[in-house]
Amino acid sequence: MYDSIKEISNFIFIENEPEKCDAIMIVGDSHPELAEKAAELWNDGYAPIIFASGGVSVKTGIFPGPKSKSDIYNKKYKTEYEFFEDVLITNKVDAKAIIKEDKSGFTRENAMFTAEIANAKNMIINKAILICKSFHARRSLMFYQLAFPNTEFLVISINSFDINKNNWYKNEYGIRELTRCGSQFVEDLINLKDVY
Repeated sequence: MYDSIKEISNFIFIENEPEKCDAIMIVGDSHPELAEKAAELWNDGYAPIIFASGGVSVKTGIFPGPKSKSDIYNKKYKTEYEFFEDVLITNKVDAKAIIKEDKSGFTRENAMFTAEIANAKNMIINKAILICKSFHARRSLMFYQLAFPNTEFLVISINSFDINKNNWYKNEYGIRELTRCGSQFVEDLINLKDVY
């Protein structure tokens, strides 16, 4: 069983080294660490723009507030985007470098709506850094690859909820993520069978 868990861990958890890219993309979330990492990479010159994505929770219809560092990021945020924008600007990102996506309610929409914005702006994104939670890395990558089929993604992941590659299977969030990596792509995979 341990070998199977190890293989699943390697599938779910992805971590690349950053390289110079055309854009940084942040998957919607309420952990400021994602936007802080994006700001760090932007300030280090890895990409000229940041797509910050996220509206409100599809479950509650609201942005729940920061999951951490609420003493620093303590404004009233209507959306994940507003929250990320504040984190980015607080961490010295030029507001002109931030591209807004604030309609999405879940990961697939984060990716698809970001792609719609990029396409509307006629942006060519050959390579992008994708920032997400570590246990959410594979699913995030799969959705963004669907939305941006011609883009190479480098995943930079942030640990959250104390879930990591070594303990995900001991946590309900981690176990659910494994099932979502399959269940949320059923239609996509069925449609692919006629292509390949």
